[in-house]
Amino acid sequence: MYFFSKSATAVIDYLTVSTGLGNWIQKFQNSWLGFFFTFAGIILWLILMLFYFSLFKYLWLIVGSPVFAYLSEKTESIIEGKDFPFNFRQLIKDCWRGTKLALRNTVWQTVYLVGLLLLSLVPLFGWITPLIALFTECYYYGFSMIDYSCERHKLPASKSIDYISHHRGLAIGNGLVFYSLHAFVFVGWVFAPAYAVVAATLSLYKVNPD
Repeated sequence: MYFFSKSATAVIDYLTVSTGLGNWIQKFQNSWLGFFFTFAGIILWLILMLFYFSLFKYLWLIVGSPVFAYLSEKTESIIEGKDFPFNFRQLIKDCWRGTKLALRNTVWQTVYLVGLLLLSLVPLFGWITPLIALFTECYYYGFSMIDYSCERHKLPASKSIDYISHHRGLAIGNGLVFYSLHAFVFVGWVFAPAYAVVAATLSLYKVNPD
C-alpha cells in the first residue's frame, strides 16, 4: 500500500504537469479554483488507491480460493453436524469457478472504476465518487464469497450472478464488514477473509437460491 500510495501521487503529479493544468490554475490566482483543483486531486488519489487495492484483492481471491472453498464447506458441515466427504475433484472445480468469477468481476469493476475516475474530476459530483467506489468494491468482494455457497447449491455461474445481483445488500454488507475489520492491524487482516466466507455461508444456509 505504501508503494501504491507513492505511485498514485506520481500519476497525479504527472497528469498535472503534462497537461499544464497546474500552471493554468495558478494564472487565475483564484483561491476557490485552487481549492476545487486540490480537492479533485485528493478524490482522484482515493479512487486510484481503491483501484490498486481492488487488483490486490482479486489476486488474493484467486490464490486463496482453495482455502475459501474448503472453509465454506466446513462451515456448513459444522452447522449440519455432519462431515462432508472430501472430494478433491469438487474442490478443484470450486477453485476454478471462483477464479473465473474473480477475473470476471475484475473486468467489470475496472470498467466501473475507470468511469468513476472520470467522474471524480467533475466538481461537486466527484466528491461522492470514493463512496460509490467503496460500495462497488464491497459488492464484488461479497459477491465472490457468496458464490462458494451458490456453487454448493449446484447453481450455474449465470444463475449465481443473477441471484447475487438481486441481493446486492447482502453482498455489500458482507464486503463492508470485511473492510471494517482491516481497521484492526494484523488481527483484522488475518480474520477478515475468514469472516467473509463464514458470514456468506451462514447467510445462505437453508436458503434455496433457485
